[in-house]
Amino acid sequence: MSKYAIGVDFGTGSGRIVVIDVRTGEVVGTHITEYKHGVITINLPNSTKELKRDTALQHPQDYIEVLKQSIPQSLEEAKVSKEDVIGIGLDFTACTILPVDESLQPLCFDSKWKEEPNAWVKLWKHHAAQEQADRINALATERNEEWLQKYGGIISSEWMLPKVLEIVEESPDVYEEATYILEAADWLTSLMTGNLKRNSCAAGFKGTWNKAQGYVSREFLKELHPSLENIYDNKLSGDVVSVGERAGLLIEDFARKIGLEAGTPVSMGMIDAHAGVLGAGVTKSNEMVLVMGTSTCHMLLSEKEVFVEGISGVVEDGIIPGLFAYEAGQAAVGDIFEWYIKENVPAYVKEISIQNDMTIHEYLENLAANLQPGANGLIALDWHNGCRTPLVDGNLSGMLIGLTLSTKPEQIYRALLEATAFGTKLIMEQFQNKGIEISGLVACGGLPQKNDLMMQIYSDVTGMPIKIASSSITPAVGAAMCGVLAAGREKGGYDDITKIADQMVQYSGRQYKPSHENTKKYAAIYEEYKRLVEYFGKGTNKVMKHLKSLS
Repeated sequence: MSKYAIGVDFGTGSGRIVVIDVRTGEVVGTHITEYKHGVITINLPNSTKELKRDTALQHPQDYIEVLKQSIPQSLEEAKVSKEDVIGIGLDFTACTILPVDESLQPLCFDSKWKEEPNAWVKLWKHHAAQEQADRINALATERNEEWLQKYGGIISSEWMLPKVLEIVEESPDVYEEATYILEAADWLTSLMTGNLKRNSCAAGFKGTWNKAQGYVSREFLKELHPSLENIYDNKLSGDVVSVGERAGLLIEDFARKIGLEAGTPVSMGMIDAHAGVLGAGVTKSNEMVLVMGTSTCHMLLSEKEVFVEGISGVVEDGIIPGLFAYEAGQAAVGDIFEWYIKENVPAYVKEISIQNDMTIHEYLENLAANLQPGANGLIALDWHNGCRTPLVDGNLSGMLIGLTLSTKPEQIYRALLEATAFGTKLIMEQFQNKGIEISGLVACGGLPQKNDLMMQIYSDVTGMPIKIASSSITPAVGAAMCGVLAAGREKGGYDDITKIADQMVQYSGRQYKPSHENTKKYAAIYEEYKRLVEYFGKGTNKVMKHLKSLS
């Protein structure tokens, strides 16, 4: 009789469930639940209170609804009995945090705090804590804190400490009321199992935790803010547990809510992009995985630890036991294309795409594919949501140079595609300049399945072939693989993640190979891109930040 695992992928706008046959890796059921409240950027639900700029919040009930709606639906689609599910794992965007009370209820559920923004979930792309991040980085640099090197010399406003410091400084009453401040993944696994634990993936990459040294020192925290001195003994307390280990067994009350058997093993959560590495079948060193969606995470496994400027971290055993896992990334990729389609494309393009029974993306891709590299003299900077790697600065913004009165929408579209490819090449060079080999590229996520032109441009710009993962939902597949690992042999799973990957993951067979001619053309354009990075991103010209401060 077949056995199955469930993977839950909590993204930026929705949650996806997959049901996977443990023996074959076949995805036999899927279901997506959109978040009812989406990304909260203007006003809190049922409130007219205006949120400050760069705020990105969410409603925690939306996450519960994903489990309640999508698990039963996906099991029904798969015609799988809940008794045949041997394990469940989940991944989550990170750093996505929320303050909770002693019973793990979010503070924003309490009428006392429902109009207090700092009582809500702070989504990964909440950049309103940039001021706090700047001060953390300045203090760590001043004190010559060794831990900062592991994060490329600078941490992001997206991370745990800046977001917690924002709560402390803006809403001290919320901070005092909170019993714990949890990663959303850890909040869910704690609710599901009754055991409060913190996953090593998020703790290591976003929470400044290190396997050998632990967290940052009390002395540093006290100097940062007196209220933070003992935070790892109270509000951020909890054992840090490795990826793939059991968080516990599903408790009866929660099992009833989501349509599973009580006692089902639950894996520790992990970051979505990191789960994508597993779902793409990469378990060995030096293959870079591009997890491409609204943003892109660049994941790399290596046998050695070096300090790379601007990365999001290097964590021992962060994905695969025995290897160092590196994370870098671009803060906006798919989001840039979506912004352009929604806010900038003229009406005639929309009309023609409808007449041709095409999406606007498909129509512009077809036109852009006939253009040469450089999109008629255009070049863009891909900082529409700030720059994650290598500059780690949420106050930077996008740019487009070369516009004329004859510029066409498809030329701009191609320039934006090229800009994100240049951003990836810049990240690759950060590693290569430190002596870390990149032997190949594997792309996964939603974008590689949708846009052939984009992937060919990436191959041409980087000069490397790119393999495409067989699934567009590799984070969910990776989460399910962790569920298999949590089940272990005694429950019908496996005890080795490499064996699980060999058993459950195949490649699609699609591969993009670089055009030598295009690679040569892009090399010249890329040099201009790097000049713009230096000029606008590294302090020569601070016009982006100045304009933002005036608005």
